[in-house]
Amino acid sequence: MTYNFTEIEKKWRNIWEYRPVQADSDGKTNFYCLDMFPYPSGSGLHVGHWRGYVLSDVLSRYKILQGYNVLHPMGWDAFGLPAENYAISAGVHPAVSTAQNVANAKRQLQEMSTVYDWGREINTTDPEYYKWTQWIFLRMWKHGLAYEKEMPLNWCEHCKCVLANEESTGGVCDRCGNPVSKKLLRQWMLKITEYADRLLEGLEKLDWPEKVKKMQSDWIGKSYGAEVDFKIEGSDKSIRVFTTRPDTLYGATFMVLAPEHELVGELTAAGRREEMERYVRNAGAKSSVDRMADREKTGMYTGTCAINPFNGSRIQIWVSDYVLADYGTGAIMCVPAHDERDFEFAKKFGLPIIQVIQKEGAPETELAEAYTGDGVMINSHIFNGMKASEAKERMAEHMEKLGVGKKTVRYKLRDWVFSRQRYWGEPIPLIHCEKCGVVPVPESELPVLLPEVESYQPTSTGESPLADINQWVNVTCPQCHGPAKRETNTMPQWAGSSWYFLRYADPHNKDELASREALKKWLPVDYYVGGIEHAVLHLLYSRFYTKFLYDIGAVDFDEPFTKLFNQGMVNRSGVKMSKSLGNVVSPDELVQKYGCDSLRMYELFIGPPEQDSEWDDRGIDGVYRYLNRTWKFVCEYKDKPLSADSADGVPSREFEKLRNKFIRDITARLNNLTLNTVVSGFMEYTAKISDDARKWGGIDKETLETLIILLAPFTPHIAEELWSLTGHGESVFKQSWPGYDEAKAKDDLVTVGLQINGKLRGQLQIPDSESEGAALAAARAALSKRLEGFRVLKEVYVPNKIINFVVKAAQEE
Repeated sequence: MTYNFTEIEKKWRNIWEYRPVQADSDGKTNFYCLDMFPYPSGSGLHVGHWRGYVLSDVLSRYKILQGYNVLHPMGWDAFGLPAENYAISAGVHPAVSTAQNVANAKRQLQEMSTVYDWGREINTTDPEYYKWTQWIFLRMWKHGLAYEKEMPLNWCEHCKCVLANEESTGGVCDRCGNPVSKKLLRQWMLKITEYADRLLEGLEKLDWPEKVKKMQSDWIGKSYGAEVDFKIEGSDKSIRVFTTRPDTLYGATFMVLAPEHELVGELTAAGRREEMERYVRNAGAKSSVDRMADREKTGMYTGTCAINPFNGSRIQIWVSDYVLADYGTGAIMCVPAHDERDFEFAKKFGLPIIQVIQKEGAPETELAEAYTGDGVMINSHIFNGMKASEAKERMAEHMEKLGVGKKTVRYKLRDWVFSRQRYWGEPIPLIHCEKCGVVPVPESELPVLLPEVESYQPTSTGESPLADINQWVNVTCPQCHGPAKRETNTMPQWAGSSWYFLRYADPHNKDELASREALKKWLPVDYYVGGIEHAVLHLLYSRFYTKFLYDIGAVDFDEPFTKLFNQGMVNRSGVKMSKSLGNVVSPDELVQKYGCDSLRMYELFIGPPEQDSEWDDRGIDGVYRYLNRTWKFVCEYKDKPLSADSADGVPSREFEKLRNKFIRDITARLNNLTLNTVVSGFMEYTAKISDDARKWGGIDKETLETLIILLAPFTPHIAEELWSLTGHGESVFKQSWPGYDEAKAKDDLVTVGLQINGKLRGQLQIPDSESEGAALAAARAALSKRLEGFRVLKEVYVPNKIINFVVKAAQEE
């Protein structure tokens, strides 16, 4: 029989459609395996996307065979900037292009034959879904977590959109790659900072990669330090700074304000104001990343001084764009002797440099660069001679006694810029009334539907296109019933993806986000699979949403994802696959040429799943040939059972040992997700049992069926067909994952003689099935001292009997 993968795969996809691999069943242990749901792009899925989906599908099918009740859903993250930009470039409405893209991506996933429960499919653009996205926002607003603020924000002129700091790393828009500038706009913000400590503490209990936990911890950036007030000379006002180094206060010789600081105009001397205004304007046109970049520092002196609260010295107040208004207090004290950036600034503008920490035992000399090490205090009055580490605490206490400062904690984490000036997003369910202020849309009127429009292009003013739709904007105030206007900004793409994992538990519920019973049954997610590029944004926002929902009693847990696995990227020619680079490999042609099962198995074979791997089109040939050999082997031997009395039962014992070893090894590798070694294990095992079947003239039924069951999670179509051909009427997935007997999986040990130039020099015990390479390596280790000073000319291995090293003394050469 020929392995006709096209017919086999079509046949079983049709069968699974009306007879799913599993049905939701009570009485079993539940297991929730989830992929990070995709943004449905116009280019569809490429083989890099397949990698994560195949991995999660293998895990889900494995759990089904282990007897779990598995939830493995899929949906679409379809709102937001990428979808709208694609629609603009294609000249169609985003609702049309999104529907087309979803249909194409769904077709590709169905060809992959994943066990997704399509009855739970969700789409963030579905009003029945975003009704609850709006509901969550209203709850946050009512609990004081959502607020309005006018602030300078990252602006992409190309996308005509505000970007969060996380979306503009490197000073460019992470969607279009164009430079980002600053623009003063009215925005809705979410107080994610109120959850900073809990977001940090929660990381400790998560089974996540340490790299991801560190990335989140660094982004939150908790710092212990002090707030210090510097009085402005000739004024009753003060400038407050935050410092993590109160021990260096005696070395503070100047101050720097952010260009946006509220006191810049007031402090700037009359003759400097025109030049200062120009400097502030130029700074506002730069992104935060550009301003923080390692480049030559710029700045202007205001003409005003402040007073150092510890030593009473006058210090100049400067303005520089490397200080950001939204970090700390927007003002810093500068200690050039002990900070590289301050040192560079002081040298450029001729400002004083006073060393206050000195390496123990080192003489006090003029500094050629900032000293950032530990040491003892100098030039610090009563603290002289004290270790700097001790002075940090003592000087913080001292400033509190003096009433000029206090110990405090700060975070790098900023509040979340939540609104976008675009059309394709969830409308923010708020109304602006001149009499009542900001008023929530009544929950009974949710969802606030996105109006259908012909023109949705972004504006250059920073206002949303929705602002021009008078029929939609003008409404009646729910409180006073007077004239009012809808909020015209929309939510960011992250809004719908920050809680979607909850909706899968109860996707058709019209009365609540999800029932408590369904949430208790499935949540939190047991296994979450996705790329590390989402380590900060999506994962942090999802944790924030979950903690808020826990606080208001909507869910019973405060962390959404118990275990996280980040699959590596698939590269081509050393770079990540990207449509813009023209190096994308479509799975469609490969499925047509080799079949879905071959591509599934090759996706796992290309390398450790957590590491980036290089794609090679030729590699799939080897997997395809393996499946062909397996097909022919099973078809040939399914009707050739092993004779029970052949060779006194030796064949049965041989197959039993092989079978138990194979189950043990594949199970361990699957549990450890070393899936590339699982594939190589299949190839080695199948070759071994094929040789033995030919040797003994047949194979026992249990060994043959074990091979098919173990293959099932990886190559489900061929496994189902072979299971059927071996006489079974029900799906292979109705079987149980086979167990093994450790005692029967162990190799018998044999003693081999170790020789050097034909003379016996020792003995070594090795497993009787040890490969030649492993046996020689063990022998070299056992004879390592005797082989010192010799060059091995030849290695001779007589299996299970003798290992001989032919050597020559190094000095003879």
